[in-house]
Amino acid sequence: MENKKTKGRQKIPMKKIENEKALLSSFSKRRNGLFKAANNLVKEFDVDIGIIVFSPTGKPHSFFHPTVDAVISRFQNPDMQLSDETHLAMVFARNSVNQLEKKLEELDIKEKIESDRTNYLDQMTKTRQKGWWESIEQLNEDEVSKFEAWLNVASFTMHYRLNQSIVSS
Repeated sequence: MENKKTKGRQKIPMKKIENEKALLSSFSKRRNGLFKAANNLVKEFDVDIGIIVFSPTGKPHSFFHPTVDAVISRFQNPDMQLSDETHLAMVFARNSVNQLEKKLEELDIKEKIESDRTNYLDQMTKTRQKGWWESIEQLNEDEVSKFEAWLNVASFTMHYRLNQSIVSS
C-alpha cells in the first residue's frame, strides 16, 4: 500500500459545477448511472418505473418501463388493474428489452474475444520483431542450460538425418 501511485477513487463533494464542459460531462455520466440503476431495479424486482430529467441545456431525457402509459396510469391510480392493451404493451416491451439485452451480451462476448485476439496478435507481432539473439540475452542460467541442451539434441538429430540421407542415396 505504501507504493500507491494514485489516491484511488475519491468522493467528489456535491456542489454546483461552474465549468460548462465539466457540467455537461458530469450530467451525462450521472444520468447514465441513474438510468442504469433504474434498469437494475426493473430486472431485479420486476417493478414499473418512470424517470424524467432535464439536462442543463433544457433537453428532456426519460426512462420508463414498461411504457409511459402504464407508469402514468399506475401513478394516477395505484389500485387500478391495467387494461388488456396496456398489459400486452408491457409484456411486449419487457420481451423486447430482454431480447436486446441478450443481443448486447452476445456482442459484448464477441467484442471481448476479438479484443483478446487482437492483443494476442499484437503480442505475436512484437515477439516476431525481436531477433533470436535478443531473446537469448534475456534467459537466466537455467534457461540457457536448457536451450543449450535443446540445441545439442537438434544438432545431433540434423547430423543423424543427414547421414541417413547420404547412406540412402
